[in-house]
Amino acid sequence: MADSHQMLLISFTGPAAGRAAFQEALGLPGLRQAAVLERSPDGLLHVPESHVHGSGIATAGGGLAGGLVGLLGGPVGVFLGTAAGAALGSAAENQQLREDGAGLIMLSSRVDDGASLLVLDVHESSPQPADDLARRHGGILERVPAKDFAAQVRAAERAAEQAAEKAPEKPQFS
Repeated sequence: MADSHQMLLISFTGPAAGRAAFQEALGLPGLRQAAVLERSPDGLLHVPESHVHGSGIATAGGGLAGGLVGLLGGPVGVFLGTAAGAALGSAAENQQLREDGAGLIMLSSRVDDGASLLVLDVHESSPQPADDLARRHGGILERVPAKDFAAQVRAAERAAEQAAEKAPEKPQFS
């Protein structure tokens, strides 16, 4: 099988299995991101575990590149270049986090009361490791091509924006 970028959604009937599978999933080859969504028996949703491979690299890299460019301006240039580069890198990471959060919000409707969902963003060269992971923890695995998942998230965002535009304006209090 050729390397494929997939979103893996593994459903569990309880939170313990989802958390245990999350810990094991951190060792999956090609893992980019992982998160556990849990819904309490009374319906409250939370994300107790999450992981982003390479988190902070854009911020650190931007700061380093900015500092190197800032060398041309002397000590103050290094300081300003590092700060500007780190700010740009951080902005890029924040944008990615917002997009990822939208995907988790969209998936929240799949989590029943008292259940959990393990969400994995992975480049798979073989389906076997994830299949084995789901089987060992008693989960039900669904694969969604990452580009299809991204299109679903964008469609849900557009629908939410359109609904917000059509909603009657609420009075503002001062």
